Amino acid sequence: MSKPLVLIVDDEWNMRNLLRIYLLQEGCLIREARTGSEALGLLEQHEFDLVLLDVMMPDMDGWQVLRAIRAVRQIPVMMLTARTDTKDKVHGLDAGADDYLTKPFEPEELAARVRSLLRRAAAPRSLPVEDALSFPSLRIYPLSREVQIREQTVDFTLKEFDLLLTLARGQRVYTREELVGRLWGGDYEGDNRVVDTHIKNIREKLQRAGLEYNPVQTVWGLGYKFQITGGADEA
Repeated sequence: MSKPLVLIVDDEWNMRNLLRIYLLQEGCLIREARTGSEALGLLEQHEFDLVLLDVMMPDMDGWQVLRAIRAVRQIPVMMLTARTDTKDKVHGLDAGADDYLTKPFEPEELAARVRSLLRRAAAPRSLPVEDALSFPSLRIYPLSREVQIREQTVDFTLKEFDLLLTLARGQRVYTREELVGRLWGGDYEGDNRVVDTHIKNIREKLQRAGLEYNPVQTVWGLGYKFQITGGADEA
């Protein structure tokens, strides 16, 4: 099994060095970038399995880099920041980040989150071949990790796709706690409201792509459920 290739993007040498040490211990291969533009150049040259992206950088901030990445690729991205404001975390998740870690952090927490993201990214390779989940105007392909509305592909982040697939497969009510446990892992220590942010993103992307109905329903006081009036149908 090949080692995962991780890109560290941070303008501070001390932080890059610290992250390098931790990730080498996890068996990762490392590339480093000091600026956003340097990071985007490396992303054109290599197929990375994960990006650790600092928010505050001199030429392009982390949000700009993240938007540039999301315009062309759905690689897992973990944002790193010294700012503890909840609004920053929500902003990062809204922009398409898969996780968000506040500095300073414990090595064990970083390692656990990296392992979780890499597992999620690698999971489709071991999935058996299966048919698409088909609903009116909407198809979800678990193996290729594609979502199509009237045969047009809609881009989702790693976590957004996993969340949508979990709900569509289950056809039942899931609590936030259950979804966090399934998708972020039992070692996740963040706010379970992270689910709300991802649900919001999923709904907006489906709506922008022209889906006339909202299949992700809120069950007040309980959680979320994938529900189509009249049942599943061919797209």
